[in-house]
Amino acid sequence: MISIRWMVAFALLTAAGTISPAQAPKPEPDWTLLWPHGAPGALGDSAADQPALRIYLPPDAGNVGTGVVVCPGGGYGTLALDHEGRQIAEWLNERGIAAFVLRYRLGPRYHHPVPLQDAQRALRYARYNAGKFGVSAQKIGIWGFSAGGHLASTAGTHFDAGNPNTEDQIDRQSSRPDFMILAYPVISLTAEYTHGGSLSNLLGPDPSPELVEFLSNEKQVTGDTPPTFLFHTDEDKVVPAENSILFYLALRRAKIPAELHVFQRGDHGVGLAPGDPILSVWPLLLQAWMRTNGLLAAQP
Repeated sequence: MISIRWMVAFALLTAAGTISPAQAPKPEPDWTLLWPHGAPGALGDSAADQPALRIYLPPDAGNVGTGVVVCPGGGYGTLALDHEGRQIAEWLNERGIAAFVLRYRLGPRYHHPVPLQDAQRALRYARYNAGKFGVSAQKIGIWGFSAGGHLASTAGTHFDAGNPNTEDQIDRQSSRPDFMILAYPVISLTAEYTHGGSLSNLLGPDPSPELVEFLSNEKQVTGDTPPTFLFHTDEDKVVPAENSILFYLALRRAKIPAELHVFQRGDHGVGLAPGDPILSVWPLLLQAWMRTNGLLAAQP
């Protein structure tokens, strides 16, 4: 639904001649709560305590049948909801793909396993409502950036088939993503090049070595890990490219279809890099990978 506040503001601005309807930005979808009656483990009832999705549906979503849960980055302490959320959803919609931008709970207020529970619930929600959204329940992936890439890769290496005994029909669904897209992701929590802020926000100041090992996702790849596309830059000093490289090598050892692109230049957190003549190529490479894997319509 479009918010009433936005509609009133838009009407006033257009009536005053400040903007024209053609120039107006698209309104953001309302947030859809993943647990309408309260999320498990919630510490309050503010927006930060209520994991939710902004659902972006293209007019022709049914022609492609693919849906993607989008996990913005922010070091598990904030969410980059514009260039790693809204812009990603619009890019997906332009290609006939449904997008589900996830607002997950963050540290230091929330620690593992809460963000993973939120991502798993988002995948289950999209799968349960696949027919409603014009997508296939077998073509629901996850796309994460930076710390959101850690969350996405955790969802892709720590999943379950659902609980067949629960009355909650959503929780009966599998939480396994059918594919992963990881952009400059945090992957390892044990190596010297991990992102300390993400580690601290996710696990607190003194996590057990066993938990840190368990959530170093390059060590958790199996033959059931979904196909994966990885993008990174060699100049990334915040989350070094070794994170993507080690994950790719683990996927390769497990014989999981995967593709890795490491660009020589580029800072951390570039999103789709629309203003960079070199880095802006990476979404085209992703598009080709998605077409190769049957996630986009074949070229005419």
